[in-house]
Amino acid sequence: MPTEPAPQAPVTVPVPVTAHRSRPVPTLLVVLLGMFTLPMAMSGTTVALPRIGSDLDASGASLQWVVVGYFLAASSFMLVAGSLGDIFGRRRVLTTGAALYSAATLAAAAAHHILALDAARILAGVGAAGVMASGGSLLAATFSGPARTRAFAALGTTAGVGLAIGPTFSGWLVDGLGWRTTFLVYAAAGALVLTGTRFLAESRADAPPRVDKAGAATFIGGLSLTLFAVTQGSKSGWSTVSTLLPLAVGLALLVTFVRFEKRLATTGGRPILDLSLARHPAFLGWSLGAFGLGAGTTGILVFLPTYLQGTSGTSARDAGLLLLLMTVPVLALPPLGARLVNRGAPARHLIVLSLLLIAAGNAWLTTLHPGISAAALAGPLLTVGVGQGLSLGIIDAQALGMVEPAKVGMASGFLNTVRGGTGAVVLTLFGALLLALVESRVGSAELAGRVTAGAVAGGHAGQFTEAWRIALWAVAGAVAGLALMVHGLLRPGARGRDRARTPLRTAETPEPDPVPLSEATTAHSH
Repeated sequence: MPTEPAPQAPVTVPVPVTAHRSRPVPTLLVVLLGMFTLPMAMSGTTVALPRIGSDLDASGASLQWVVVGYFLAASSFMLVAGSLGDIFGRRRVLTTGAALYSAATLAAAAAHHILALDAARILAGVGAAGVMASGGSLLAATFSGPARTRAFAALGTTAGVGLAIGPTFSGWLVDGLGWRTTFLVYAAAGALVLTGTRFLAESRADAPPRVDKAGAATFIGGLSLTLFAVTQGSKSGWSTVSTLLPLAVGLALLVTFVRFEKRLATTGGRPILDLSLARHPAFLGWSLGAFGLGAGTTGILVFLPTYLQGTSGTSARDAGLLLLLMTVPVLALPPLGARLVNRGAPARHLIVLSLLLIAAGNAWLTTLHPGISAAALAGPLLTVGVGQGLSLGIIDAQALGMVEPAKVGMASGFLNTVRGGTGAVVLTLFGALLLALVESRVGSAELAGRVTAGAVAGGHAGQFTEAWRIALWAVAGAVAGLALMVHGLLRPGARGRDRARTPLRTAETPEPDPVPLSEATTAHSH
């Protein structure tokens, strides 16, 4: 669909930004360590779910909340954390987030009941929101021009490293030392990030506005209740009071949030979310691209290890090794994606290609069956990994390059809210679909919960496999549809630009430095 010209924002006096450039190296190292640890903890925790379920006598929704709760909390607090960083200081928010993440992950290692573990993981997600939202905005405020592009490409590469080695490393720990040791290691990594924040310079808007308390409260409450209703629907049914009530309240709060933000913007205040971000076709296109990357990969990353352990007797370590087929391209390809754009390939074409590859990989993986070999898994997993890796390192640089410096925290929080929300929703819906499909075949909700938790027995591997194939076809179709939407949103606008990067700036705000995608995009370039 053709891209409409972006709506004109009212002319306002730009808010100056304090961006200390005297400590770029410590800033980069600390942010990269955080972005290495969090994806590693996410992908690594998935291989531990069968062992956690066995030790704590948990299955079904309560077990999945070890991962889902983390994503739900992170996505609910991401936008607020980014905006609070603009106001109170991005370093301060990063420090607070790292402290909460470390303490909550330590509590997760000591949990002896599934509800205690779920609660600890939810708090860890809140802390992760502070680390991820403020980390990206610190890089955007500290670096400019080609240096900013190298920093964000290194960010994508580092996140890819975490995703790549997370399942293997955690699988080794789970098999050798137990799942509690895994959380202890991640808590220690969080403590390192916390220590490193002492060496960073602060960055914030020089004239910070008042905190949008009403916006923050309605957004957190609305998104939390809405996502909770989605997870509750998979557990107790979509027409029950326990699902419909939080859904109705959550949606009402989100509508109220939008009204608050519109009113605050018209009166000259600073809303927690500048709604012009969501209305701008190009920014929305890149946000949908980020959603598509997560939607097409999260289900496989989280649930495939459980399938392999349950139907094929694969160990946690070996399941993690098999996931390297999908995650190693995420490590290697962000620099290639940046290099291709630098040599003339439009970034919009690259993100569409990535989504189509992910859709094709999900469709290919429907050949899944009990006892499937690593060679048979290689094709589909590599296809999905290549699709994700090609665009992982360019989304933030493209999207944040449109935003004035005083609002990079807000924009970074918005992008990470999209990513976190994608994780929470996909984890819930994919798991709920698997559970419902298995239950329809085995005739028992309790048995279906055990089967989907990896305790496959009595010849139920076939039913589990059938459910997987249907879920994968659903994901493939959804991601292909997103590819078409992103293609339409990122088509050249009225200015005829082939990269769809019209800055979201006011008339009095200086144009940004050009952000050419440098070929020197690996961490070694620093």
